[in-house]
Amino acid sequence: VQLVESGGGLVQAGGSLRLSCVASGSFFSINFMGWYRQAPGKQRELVASITSGGSTNYADSMKGRFTISKDNAKNTVYLRMNSLKPEDTAVYYCNAVVVTTSLRGYDYWGQGTQVTVSS
Repeated sequence: VQLVESGGGLVQAGGSLRLSCVASGSFFSINFMGWYRQAPGKQRELVASITSGGSTNYADSMKGRFTISKDNAKNTVYLRMNSLKPEDTAVYYCNAVVVTTSLRGYDYWGQGTQVTVSS
């Protein structure tokens, strides 16, 4: 299973970006997908997550600005980020809990995509 993120880049404060993460490979289902971020010198933190049933969860600082969504048919999760702030600058990682064809769950991570917000 591979997770491939895209959509990062450089944006001015107040701007928007949409990140995408596509899961590929052979698996039975995806139970959970989420976005995490890691800024220089800081720990990786949860940004938002979405379950197979569509329940979402957001870090407090992202509520109202970020929206996570998914397209089950495309095995893709999105993160729409509005009103970006310089403190949102980080590498954003996609995470997924995938059930394989042997019905075992595994945790996968993407390679990360850089988001830089200029002031």
